[in-house]
Amino acid sequence: MKEKILLSWSGGKDSAYSLFELQRSGRYEIAALITTVTEKYDRISMHGVRRTLLEQQAASLGIPLEIVWITPQADNREYESKMQALLEKYSQRGIQSVAFGDIFLEDLRQYRETNLAKIGMRGIFPIWKRNTHDLAESFFAAGFHTVISCVDSKALDGTFVGREFDAAFLSDLPEGVDPCGENGEFHSFVYAGPNLQKRIAWRKGEITLRDERFYYCDLIPEE
Repeated sequence: MKEKILLSWSGGKDSAYSLFELQRSGRYEIAALITTVTEKYDRISMHGVRRTLLEQQAASLGIPLEIVWITPQADNREYESKMQALLEKYSQRGIQSVAFGDIFLEDLRQYRETNLAKIGMRGIFPIWKRNTHDLAESFFAAGFHTVISCVDSKALDGTFVGREFDAAFLSDLPEGVDPCGENGEFHSFVYAGPNLQKRIAWRKGEITLRDERFYYCDLIPEE
């Protein structure tokens, strides 16, 4: 019998490929995707993608979506409190594991595992310690299609936002920028792939600079 688990879902490439690996293993059933959405903006936190696109993505994957609503200036205390309340609900239903798309940030993994342990749950990290360049190549080979929704101007200039995450994108990355953006250099939105039943239709909107640091490309739903 497959273990029912939850998946922390950003809508981006790492969580999408983690889901792909979890499904390929044949060991797990994803009970729900958990996504943090910022209330005032009605967008995926940090990624800046509209909730409408997130919901279309979840529907295309055929997996229930659980949204954790946070305020624009949410701190760790708010995030942890709201996340714990949701996870406890699932824990009471017998679900004891949450999967994450983290790759190599040891402190982030420890943070997640510590918080999960408080409520008797554990973390699963399906792409942990994978070489990020090889991981990106595997992502392309699997047939995923992704757009860059946000870049950190401390790492990349604004010309990278709104681009397709592909081999050309990788070759244009400056030295020192992780191929998967694991250090927060960029964030993405997956709109097609092997586990999506339907391609998500969108068009590029306005590119804006927020907090004098992050470039966002507004992805506008076409349906």
